[in-house]
Amino acid sequence: MKYYIIAGEASGDLHAANLMKALKKVDPDANFRFWGGDLMAEQGGTPVKHYRDLAFMGFAEVISNLRTILSNISFCKKDITAYKPDALIFIDYPGFNLRIAKWARKKGYNTHFYISPQIWAWKENRIKDIQRDVDQMYVILPFEKDFYEKKHSYKVHFVGHPLIDAIANRPPVRVKKFRAEYGLDQRPVIALLPGSRKQEISKMLEIMLSITGDFKEYQFVIAGAPSQEPEFYHKYIKKKNVHLVMNKTYDVLGVSTAALVTSGTATLETALLKIPEVVCYKGSFISYQIAKRVINLDYISLVNLIMDREVVKELIQYDFNRKNLKKELNKILSAEHREKMFSDYYDLEQKLGGIGASEKTARLIFENTASKK
Repeated sequence: MKYYIIAGEASGDLHAANLMKALKKVDPDANFRFWGGDLMAEQGGTPVKHYRDLAFMGFAEVISNLRTILSNISFCKKDITAYKPDALIFIDYPGFNLRIAKWARKKGYNTHFYISPQIWAWKENRIKDIQRDVDQMYVILPFEKDFYEKKHSYKVHFVGHPLIDAIANRPPVRVKKFRAEYGLDQRPVIALLPGSRKQEISKMLEIMLSITGDFKEYQFVIAGAPSQEPEFYHKYIKKKNVHLVMNKTYDVLGVSTAALVTSGTATLETALLKIPEVVCYKGSFISYQIAKRVINLDYISLVNLIMDREVVKELIQYDFNRKNLKKELNKILSAEHREKMFSDYYDLEQKLGGIGASEKTARLIFENTASKK
């Protein structure tokens, strides 16, 4: 069967790639056309657009790039029409994907949404669009099933979190080889994950690097995003104990003692890899002021949201500064604090369920699509 997949971010590329791999097992004749990234390309099929050309961050940035976004939506509809897929699969990226889903429903396409939009955080009114336009929804967070089914009477499939699969299937990092390859000495490593988009990296990295001189017994390694070029990071790297490693985030975390992480999927990845972390976020002034008024959550990190309590410290906007960052990093480097965090990470993993999210979702998509042919 023919599958058209739309993933608009790096995390979506990872989960979509694993889903494609699983779909090929249940459907040997699977044919893919997709918007995504390099990991999806490794699974075969025909790439249409790379996610690096799609990712716009925050309210202000979306508005300023509205013409490009609308052009992409128009092109996507034409491309789907030409391809005639048996199933349309949306991977998160709700602003774009829900627009396509609305159009696709009217055209009679079979629509599947893997990794729910976070409508429990904001824009809850999108539930009406989802109920109308999405045939099957696959959720990956345990509280999402109750949100949809008990609060909104919309049946969904809880499949578990695909990050558990991604981490379980990764080869272990060869620490000595890694240190030698990237010029690291024997000091412990602190990982810096400043995000994947230029706008957020610019805001995050300068503050993260401001504390490196206070921790000379450690070396800092920036995990460069696959969506950026190494040259983009070089203007921020001016200190001797700072290194850049591109497109190897799991390996960087695998050799690290602690991490400073920009809010997003990476906070959960870091926790599942059992690395103590401080969660950081700083947006543009306009985006932050709007977000404060429309997002009704006690936390911003997935770790704390899933656990419904503070497991990792969140430094947001004005709290994200050199003084607070230094204080919180010292905390997670202390033995007592680390022991408590490791215990919380274990409880987190139990809440997320076991392995097999990609396989469960692929089987459900295949069976549903086959039943409609």
